[in-house]
Amino acid sequence: MVKVFFNNSCNICRAEINHYKKHSDGNLEWVDVTDNLDAQQLTSKSYKDLLRRMHVIQDGKVIDGAESFLIIWKNIPKYNFLYKIFKIKPLFFFLNIFYEIAAYFLFIKNKHLLDSEKN
Repeated sequence: MVKVFFNNSCNICRAEINHYKKHSDGNLEWVDVTDNLDAQQLTSKSYKDLLRRMHVIQDGKVIDGAESFLIIWKNIPKYNFLYKIFKIKPLFFFLNIFYEIAAYFLFIKNKHLLDSEKN
């Protein structure tokens, strides 16, 4: 099973993940990283790292960023076509740039969550 680590406190992140949850068939486990020490231990990532990018654990490996979306799309039949398109190296390059820009602005918007960090 693939574990998806996401920021449920971010309205945009939550809306997107809730959409994916409706279409997944149980082979993805969704983990909110907000003030979640278990998520930090499972991924060996800091709270800041988990808020900054989406992460997945697949086959024991922690993967972050745009590649996380490839794994999610590969595991949701309705979105498998996106996986097939964006796994192509030149297209993945552009997906990665878009993701990094969007993730940066979402992180800035939600940076106040670091104030509640317990570590």
